[in-house]
Amino acid sequence: MNRSWSLFSFLQPHRCYARLDSMGRCQAFKQCKQPPVGDNWVEIEEIRLNWLHQVLPASARMPARATRSAVLPALGL
Repeated sequence: MNRSWSLFSFLQPHRCYARLDSMGRCQAFKQCKQPPVGDNWVEIEEIRLNWLHQVLPASARMPARATRSAVLPALGL
């Protein structure tokens, strides 16, 4: 049964997140399938350790993703 579930693991790839402080400096990284719980997490394209304790470059941020509820009306579902 576990093998069956592993076939669906490709549906949600791991995404990268950075936790920023009030000054915009990167305090932590996380890679997971779901957005982290809590404030100050932003999705980034990749994790680069040289960003730690530095201001996160604007080019590192991923554009906001459309939510499922926003996509369904556009498809007429």
